[in-house]
Amino acid sequence: MLDAQATKAPPSLLYMVKQVELVVRSHLDELVRSSGITALQYTALTVLERHDGLSAAQLARDSFVTAQSIADLVRSLEGRGLVRRERNPRNRRELLILLTDSGREVLARHAGPVRDLEERMVRDLTVRQTEQFRQALTKAWHALS
Repeated sequence: MLDAQATKAPPSLLYMVKQVELVVRSHLDELVRSSGITALQYTALTVLERHDGLSAAQLARDSFVTAQSIADLVRSLEGRGLVRRERNPRNRRELLILLTDSGREVLARHAGPVRDLEERMVRDLTVRQTEQFRQALTKAWHALS
């Protein structure tokens, strides 16, 4: 008789990706709590660090939140002085969201602990496996985008 465990299918990749996302978000929330922000707000700040001066729609897409959520998120970050909004000189109807010096300080304060979390996540992988993992995630993202 076959062992019941041996005949079970492995969890789906979608399920496993969601598990990783949830545990990363939980750890990020814990890491950035001392700055009075959430993991989603931290993600938005990191997006602005790479591409400062985005519209709300662009920031929402790159931060993986809805347009409605980004409005509340930006308002909260702006209230804390971590971002500012200014008119786009090429399109006066559009507001651009920019990282402030205080926002950069928050990112710098958490850079080490966040890097440690990422290293912990891949500590059982070789450098080559880590790069393959990064490439596989990028390809998976592009396939669904």
